[in-house]
Amino acid sequence: MVQIKRIDGRDTWPIRHQVMWPDKPLAYIKLPEDARGLHFGLFVQEHLVSVVSLFVSGKTAQFRKFATLETEQGKGYGSQLLQGVFQVAKEQGVERIWCNARASKVAFYSRFGLQATEKTFTKGGIKYVILNAPL
Repeated sequence: MVQIKRIDGRDTWPIRHQVMWPDKPLAYIKLPEDARGLHFGLFVQEHLVSVVSLFVSGKTAQFRKFATLETEQGKGYGSQLLQGVFQVAKEQGVERIWCNARASKVAFYSRFGLQATEKTFTKGGIKYVILNAPL
């Protein structure tokens, strides 16, 4: 059984760390904004396998630190979680959503209507592209 639930920001940290930056200290994946974010987890048989954090500011929202355990990738769990978070954002009156995506993941995000902007940056040796979409 698959469920999407609100979770505490601290509950996102182990998956963020393991998937995104395993070679960095745990503090590297923590966000100063975590205390004000909405955090979501996708559970399979009550086992947390995918996480994402949503930060709403007026009619705009950014999702950050979206990660799925490597052993669970390719099963559609991340897609389900992202669709669920987009729905929550809509319910909160968000009209535009955006993210900083690893350049290697732009094709994945384009399936959700997110489009690349010309804004890019590099963090930790990885190239990122800012994507956004109307909701």
